[in-house]
Amino acid sequence: MSDPFLEFVDLASERLGAAVVAANDEFFGERDRLIASADPIWKEGVYTDRGKWVDGWETRRRRESGHDWCVIRFGAPGIVRGVDVETTHFKGNFPEACAIDVSDGAGLAFAAGAESAWHEVLPHTRLRGDAHNIFPIDGAPRASHLRLRIFPDGGVARLRVYGEVVPDWQRLRRRGQIDLASVEHGGIVVSSSDMFFGHRHNLIMPGEARSMGEGWETRRRRGGGHDWTIIRLGSAGTVERVEVDTRHFKGNAPGACSLEGCVVPTRHAAGGAVVWRELLPRMPLQPDARRMFEDELKEVVDVSYVRFNIFPDGGVARLRLFGRPT
Repeated sequence: MSDPFLEFVDLASERLGAAVVAANDEFFGERDRLIASADPIWKEGVYTDRGKWVDGWETRRRRESGHDWCVIRFGAPGIVRGVDVETTHFKGNFPEACAIDVSDGAGLAFAAGAESAWHEVLPHTRLRGDAHNIFPIDGAPRASHLRLRIFPDGGVARLRVYGEVVPDWQRLRRRGQIDLASVEHGGIVVSSSDMFFGHRHNLIMPGEARSMGEGWETRRRRGGGHDWTIIRLGSAGTVERVEVDTRHFKGNAPGACSLEGCVVPTRHAAGGAVVWRELLPRMPLQPDARRMFEDELKEVVDVSYVRFNIFPDGGVARLRLFGRPT
């Protein structure tokens, strides 16, 4: 899967705080499985009192006209850029087609008689069974909810909704100091030197990592140099406090880290070179620990991108960059 939108954040991720808030039917497979973090699995010969156990959302066989649907509340409001309607392990029981609508309304947007609240972003589109059905989405408005319609019935293993978080900055600015890098506030990890063991997006996810698998981890470096990752902040601002969390990384934490910032986008204008300015000099880290830096920081105003360096390699569970948006 190489579609560019797959580099965005999954707005429907349970780890981001998303939830399946309604479905018209979930007879064979519970609706919550639709956004589970883990890849779908198959259990041979396992049955429940409803039928074959499935790892996904599956409705009963429809005997009348119409279609089935479910509604997801995003973990953070945003603009959908693409979706993956995954039907892995659903071979003779996948839907023939699907459609997707979004809404920026409140939780009652999915109630009967509220069709005007929905905006269709993917029209009736055929699906393949036991596959990743990947569709780009163009021109979607900001949304807080998504409705998946399946025709006429059947099972979907997972739904991934890739997009850009669009926070309410008017509200956030009233809070003063916030985590400028958090995905909830529009931050995104745009690049990294390596992410062999753990995806770079994990670094700025909300909440605490529950294991090494929920952090960013690079392979063992055998040559010179060091690993790094670049984060586009949700808003330009002045970084006033840094938290580097290596919890769960006991024999594979970096030995040290540093932080640099720039005040122009990485894809800069006019062909000029990007100038990275030191925010945090190289500082030692401890395994399985959370370390704060405040007095050690150098003031750089209106930083919009940061480069987080780890020496020489290893894993970090979370990176928090607290400051005030400008």
